[in-house]
Amino acid sequence: MSQKELIMPKMGESIMEATILKWLKKEGDTVEVDEPVLEIATDKVDSEVPSPFAGVLEKILYAEGDVVAIGKPIAIINGDGGAVVQETVQQAPVAAKTEQVVTTVHEEVKQQVTGSTDGDRFYTPLVLNIARQEGISMAELEQIPGTGKDNRVTKADILSYVQNRGKGIVQEKTVEKKVLQQESISATPAITTNGNVEIVEMDRMRKLIADHMLMSKRVSPHVTSYVEVDMTPVVDWRNKVKNTFEKREGQKITFTPIFIEAVVKAIKDFPGINISVDGYNLIYKKDINIGMAAALPSGNLIVPVIKNADRMNLVGLTATVNDLANRARNNKLKPEEIQDGTFTLTNVGSFGSLMGTPIINQPQVAILATGAIKKRPVVIETEHGDVIAIRHMMFMSMSYDHRVVDGMLGGSFLKRVADYLEGFDGDRDI
Repeated sequence: MSQKELIMPKMGESIMEATILKWLKKEGDTVEVDEPVLEIATDKVDSEVPSPFAGVLEKILYAEGDVVAIGKPIAIINGDGGAVVQETVQQAPVAAKTEQVVTTVHEEVKQQVTGSTDGDRFYTPLVLNIARQEGISMAELEQIPGTGKDNRVTKADILSYVQNRGKGIVQEKTVEKKVLQQESISATPAITTNGNVEIVEMDRMRKLIADHMLMSKRVSPHVTSYVEVDMTPVVDWRNKVKNTFEKREGQKITFTPIFIEAVVKAIKDFPGINISVDGYNLIYKKDINIGMAAALPSGNLIVPVIKNADRMNLVGLTATVNDLANRARNNKLKPEEIQDGTFTLTNVGSFGSLMGTPIINQPQVAILATGAIKKRPVVIETEHGDVIAIRHMMFMSMSYDHRVVDGMLGGSFLKRVADYLEGFDGDRDI
């Protein structure tokens, strides 16, 4: 008999754990190679986990709703397809080794989940393992403020605690945590109603968006700058080539890839926009990965990322933009396709808005919003004097993190994007 472990897969560099949403197979079921076994969720995306080998699902190690660290076994599959001994799954099962040897860490997990301690918090095996190695008792662990979902202690929380242990930092973090809880989405002022209302709980994605937006406003002091762009060269060129392009490439060319092309050029001129902040350190990103906010049929928002956008021409950008947008609307994005963005673009004009004040997509430091393109009479300076002409005009706005992006850098970058759009070559081939 050959038993193999089904491992919680890696879902991106910043993802350390995932929640089991639903088991698609039950114990005793036959599993084929690449057949989905369960559905999982992170704070970024929901995804199915396929089996890398065929066999019989012998043992489910975690229940639906459990949070599991990346790299941990979540099920045992009998690769020989032999007889399976049915076992009763406990209300809150814990991970076990193939040889059914339960480690000390998993015993602690089981004790915590089954309520043998006074606390009601769930701890991932990764966090409990660190606590055990550092000699942190369960009572001490209960006092560590958690920044994860439902106040869970994350790996970063416990490592920070270990680093500052005995330095009086924990009390400060406890106070900060209480402030954060007061600022959370659930801490809104009490609302009274006359009874003629309908109360609907947010879906999971909307809850995550709400928390992420609050976190971004708390972390980054937002400043928004505006500029007006004459989009006439871009509009005229697109109108000239769009039919030919669609016949040749089999897809439409929108303004989005043109915006992204201009943003990429401006980032190369001002690399200080393509960074993240880690305490007092600046992390300059060598890759230029552009996120594009996409609205879903549910009304929620997701941000697929165009990786290495600076290495694509306009045709490549168009194909990638269309592909990601289509799969986003159909919930077909892969976890890695919404990871590692370094700058985000949102087209508020697609809903008719002239301009907007977007919220920064952490851990980035800036986000650009493009408004609706409208025909307006505009004064144009020529060598023969000023004239009034009908032009295709658009407002652009950019919100940026004022901790590290001052008005000069933010304004200069925004103006450079506008310059690239206004200087668009109307005779270029595609």
